[in-house]
Amino acid sequence: MPAPFGPVMQLGFVVNDLEHAMRHWLDKVGIGPFFILEHVQFAQVLHRGTPADIDMSVALAQWGEVQVELIQQFNDTPSIYTEFAGRKQGGLQHVGVMTQSVAEDLLRLRARGIEAVQSGHTGTGIRFAYVDTDDHPGGMIELIESGPVIDGFFKLVRESAQDWDGGEPIRRFQSSASAVAIVGVPTSSS
Repeated sequence: MPAPFGPVMQLGFVVNDLEHAMRHWLDKVGIGPFFILEHVQFAQVLHRGTPADIDMSVALAQWGEVQVELIQQFNDTPSIYTEFAGRKQGGLQHVGVMTQSVAEDLLRLRARGIEAVQSGHTGTGIRFAYVDTDDHPGGMIELIESGPVIDGFFKLVRESAQDWDGGEPIRRFQSSASAVAIVGVPTSSS
């Protein structure tokens, strides 16, 4: 029987200090550079079926074949990040897998008793869903829908890590739209 999810391509950590967490990964682990999307612009987020206004920033870097994502939520809006048991000290909250269609995967997974806990899309049309696979002993899985915007951005993160010389270890974007402009992919109006 084939696995219901694609290979893990991302480790998602909830942290309470994004700058400190990046320094740890840069200085102690030696991966980088980190790309920061500050105050991600969501078009829609549903947490347990209720609209959620989440103020968060993420930092992404590549570690071989795996991407490291650091997430800091700044407000107390209920979310998978505020519910995360390890939030106070920080820790691995989810693993990410790519998919061709979040909606189709959610329909298929529902037959297995797996539901979306948090889902939505960004202002640039990037679709995602976190599913309830985090009961004992597992971890939450994030479905990330493949498309020109996210594929282009993830390619930038991967390629920047190859032969990285330690220069410009932290690269900031004020929103996901400015990161898309760097990648050169037209945005969607989803």
